[in-house]
Amino acid sequence: MIIERDVGIPSDDGLVLRADIFRPDGGEPSPVIMTHGPYGKGVEYKSGPYARQWAWLLETHPNILPDSTKSYMTWETVDPELWTTWGYVCIRIDSRGAGRTPGFLDVYSPRETKDFYEAIEWAARQPWSTGKVGLLGISYYAISQWLVASLQPPHLAAIVPWEGAGDFYRDICRHGGIASTAFIGKWYGRQVLSNQHGNSKGQLDPWLKELATGPEQLSEGELAANYADLERDILSHPLDSEYYRGRSANWSKITIPFLSAANVAGFGLHARGNYEAFTQAASTKKWLEIHPGRHEEWFYLDEKIEMQRRFLDHFLKGIDNGWDQESPVLLHLRRPFSTKFELRKETEWPLRSTRWTNIYFEVSEKALSWQFPVQQSSIAFEALGEPVMFMSAPLTQETEITGPLAAKLFISSSTIDADFFLTLQAFSPDGREVEFPGTIDPHTPLAQGWLRASHRKLDTKLSLPYRPYHTHDEIQPLTPGQIYELDIEIWPTHIILPAGFQISLQIGGKDFERPLPPNAPVAEWESRGSGPWLHNNPEDRPAEVYGGTTTIYTGGATTSTLLLPVIEKH
Repeated sequence: MIIERDVGIPSDDGLVLRADIFRPDGGEPSPVIMTHGPYGKGVEYKSGPYARQWAWLLETHPNILPDSTKSYMTWETVDPELWTTWGYVCIRIDSRGAGRTPGFLDVYSPRETKDFYEAIEWAARQPWSTGKVGLLGISYYAISQWLVASLQPPHLAAIVPWEGAGDFYRDICRHGGIASTAFIGKWYGRQVLSNQHGNSKGQLDPWLKELATGPEQLSEGELAANYADLERDILSHPLDSEYYRGRSANWSKITIPFLSAANVAGFGLHARGNYEAFTQAASTKKWLEIHPGRHEEWFYLDEKIEMQRRFLDHFLKGIDNGWDQESPVLLHLRRPFSTKFELRKETEWPLRSTRWTNIYFEVSEKALSWQFPVQQSSIAFEALGEPVMFMSAPLTQETEITGPLAAKLFISSSTIDADFFLTLQAFSPDGREVEFPGTIDPHTPLAQGWLRASHRKLDTKLSLPYRPYHTHDEIQPLTPGQIYELDIEIWPTHIILPAGFQISLQIGGKDFERPLPPNAPVAEWESRGSGPWLHNNPEDRPAEVYGGTTTIYTGGATTSTLLLPVIEKH
């Protein structure tokens, strides 16, 4: 392949973005695959800050990428060795203020997205380009795809957002209105600011033999003045607003073909946007793929690379390979304690065979009951103490639960507000929890949902029985002791449970966390169930407001329920 490094791509305000370009050496124009973001086009996957993830990938899949030397890889992007062999130009761009591109660093911002638009159109005009540009990447490089596709660049032909959020408020920053800054603070410092342009402590680009953060070296003061304070911005914007809308997908504007790849255990970041895209985006050519595993893992497996290639070959090269006849939904089946994930093809999401089923909270036995409770009763718990768990009787037959869930809770609080953390779990007859490796946490439960009671207002046009949609446009404080009705979105899940297994829903006033296991790894959150997506910022959750006593009511007119997507047997 032909490699060009630090190529300048002009943006419309005169700033020059810096890109590395990998081209097939055949001389014929080729379609383009592009990524644009802050992680560093010159930060090597296997020896940079992602070396631990690289080692895990090779240890877990020693035969991964067999046709590549794996010598040109960066975090969450395609391997150019493979894709240039298949007739694609691969372009990796340092976004504004990151790596070797100067400017003000402001992740997901409208300015950053406009730069991406300009880069797409620039690539389409080059002599080595066919004029068709596709996007393919993980996480940040997926989120940015939804954003730029909303601007409708004329030469953007198809996208493959792999585990990428779409709504900056609901998917990333404020789950149910509750600030999720624990992950953002660490991620922003470790993966973004460490690669800020002008950072003299940045990684060495092993290919350029220079700093990946550019030749310019800025003082600490200059660096601090040249990036947005993301955590402060989130805390200062408690309600949904233009700040978040400008960093979120506009589904009505996304009309190009896309393959949306969701992680079934991606709670907190890597799932909701992919489902929402499939159900809400205007495109008539769209596919939803649902897989398990770590968030970077399946992207590089042979089977999934072949899927990515088939999709892009069809829409960027016009190859008649049958992709247009592919089933709209590609679901990998999960069964307890199994590492085999059979592919099942479906026509709709939620699945056509869904039997929406209410299961009721019965507080005297802390049970989930299939029978409507006539007698009204209640149970109280300390919001910052132990959560309450409701458990079903053993299932009488094999049961598949696939799709979005929702809870209706009747509650009161001893204070003017309360946060709700809902976690779906399942247990075998011998008491073992059914869990799976998630995008980051290796022990992830079956589903999670969140809601701040003062954000209970629903958007009646966008809400669905199985997917409540909250406006987050006003704060409605609680009157202590008064009963309120809450509809809580729980992110989609999938599991096939044998007869004899039990399902449970844990309800608490703080993040779901299992006790630390023996010999716990360095990351204090790891293996505890919620990954790094914690909601523990004291500024957002002062104890005097969110540390009260919470009461759940059920029975009669205040029957609290959990809506399950039970699938009829195929």
